[in-house]
Amino acid sequence: MKTLKIAIQKSGRLNEKSVEILKNCGLSFENYKSSLISTVTNFPLEILFLRDDDIPEYVQDGIADLGIVGENVIVESGSEVTYLQKLGFGKCTLKIAIPNESDITEVAQLEGKAIATSYPVILEKYLKDNHVNAEVRTISGSVEIGPGLGLSDAICDIVSTGGTLKSNGLKPFSEVMKSEAVLIGKEGSELLPEVQELLQRIRSVLRAKETKYVVLNVAKSNLKKVVDLLPGVKSPTVVPLFDEDWVAVHSVIAEHDFWEKINSLKAAGAQGIVVMPIEKIIA
Repeated sequence: MKTLKIAIQKSGRLNEKSVEILKNCGLSFENYKSSLISTVTNFPLEILFLRDDDIPEYVQDGIADLGIVGENVIVESGSEVTYLQKLGFGKCTLKIAIPNESDITEVAQLEGKAIATSYPVILEKYLKDNHVNAEVRTISGSVEIGPGLGLSDAICDIVSTGGTLKSNGLKPFSEVMKSEAVLIGKEGSELLPEVQELLQRIRSVLRAKETKYVVLNVAKSNLKKVVDLLPGVKSPTVVPLFDEDWVAVHSVIAEHDFWEKINSLKAAGAQGIVVMPIEKIIA
């Protein structure tokens, strides 16, 4: 089997979750906190720990077969890579922010203004799409201090909670793009059998995170009403109980669907409802 190389962030907000999802796929590796390369002992895979800005280029050039990186980094780099799977973590938004005292209320008022950012490519495209001619000033790190130092009238930066903006006297103004961590590969890499197997593992882990295992008791007279509300992977499993008039229903359901149906289940006669996490779901 071919030994794959996957590049992930060495340090930063995506590192911990990237390591977590790989370990949840059953991959065994060590020294990921002190080494630039870690070898997986139970799968043909080497993990490269890189700066996130370098990951798309490493994948594009074939140095790494796969990578985990934020969509914003991919778009900014302009690298030609294939999106294999959105991973559901590292979600954030690239936004334009302005000083709290600013009277700007619409994008057109950015005309002629100076905007500081670490994402000039994305920002320039956004401004062009909105027919705004503004000065883009590229700053590496600490973009939020730009207006306070008189370097810019606004900033364009990644916003997760908004706490950094608030502490620097800024407020979000306009959304430029949404981003989350994605698994990327070089064009055609998804055809490799090793990549297909790793993708299956990742998708099984992701699917499990979105679903719950539900067990409940219901009188046989109300069983059909409950089953109609709780379709399982194929159909719910119904198990007889000691009380012959009652059964236990086992089902797998998307978590958001469960919370939407909980009151209907109770109204249909469901009792003793237990909700449990699922580690993996193999399609």
